[in-house]
Amino acid sequence: MRFIDEAKIHVKAGDGGNGCVSFHREKYVPKGGPDGGNGGKGGDIIIKASSQLYTLLDYRYKRYYKAENGENGRGKNQNGKNGRNIILHVPCGTIIREAGRRRPIADLVNDGDEVTVAKGGKGGRGNREFATPTNQAPRFAEEGKKGEEKDIILELKLIADVGLVGLPNSGKSTLISVVSSARPKIADYPFTTLVPNLGIVFYAEGKSFVIADIPGLIKGAHKGKGLGISFLRHIERTKILVFLIESISQSPEEDFEVLIKELRLYNPRILKKRKIVAITKIDLLDEEHRRDLERLRFPNIRRKPILISSVSGEGIKKLLEAIWELLKVEKK
Repeated sequence: MRFIDEAKIHVKAGDGGNGCVSFHREKYVPKGGPDGGNGGKGGDIIIKASSQLYTLLDYRYKRYYKAENGENGRGKNQNGKNGRNIILHVPCGTIIREAGRRRPIADLVNDGDEVTVAKGGKGGRGNREFATPTNQAPRFAEEGKKGEEKDIILELKLIADVGLVGLPNSGKSTLISVVSSARPKIADYPFTTLVPNLGIVFYAEGKSFVIADIPGLIKGAHKGKGLGISFLRHIERTKILVFLIESISQSPEEDFEVLIKELRLYNPRILKKRKIVAITKIDLLDEEHRRDLERLRFPNIRRKPILISSVSGEGIKKLLEAIWELLKVEKK
């Protein structure tokens, strides 16, 4: 299941420092030679792929990046320091383009791949560089060059990290609308979701992931009933499965077994993925019913079920924490 996660940023490399006009001054040496140092080089803007990132969401919030300028040269033959580079980290698989151009600058596929997208300006030469036998005391120096400046398009073709698995009306669309910026169609009847919806979940700074709300599963889905085959084809590509079970169901255990059976009949390898069970709509329950659900245990699920309400927000933070912990394990 792929979709385009895209961000547009503006990058400005550092300007080169100016060269210095200076002459050596020392007691008893009234007319020393030129000793103006060169300016430092401006910092570059570098984009580097990281396997620890999942989305480009951070670049939706901050869009302007400027590297440090090089320092100006000084007297006594002192060159200015080079400006520090800025390294921007993106997920593996990010394509880098300059705005307005179709041909990519780079496709950062592997962890550690990097490309310089804006080069820092060269530092200007000090007056010592211009001394010649015929002009031994030049009174001019060179200005530093401007650093490159441009708009950059970051484009990532994402595969969903987390797949929401549940029967129709189990609360998948409502959950994804709460935890991400996705706005799927929501209504109280089966198959409101006719196509996969993907949302980017911002868990914390530098921590985000892609979650997929997929059409509800029914008995016989592995044979193509309902929207089964299209659903199952997508769920194969996710890293983690979150099973959503309605708290108001007559038998949460049977609902879970229906989901497991359909996945097993379609492709047993899907069940090797890491799994979480979330029991939804707990805002509709009294305390006694909630305690009963907390005691439930589902086969081959190590974690206790997480009780959540997308309406009140209860349990949502706990669910996202559990998802993030599993994603970290997947990346190791």
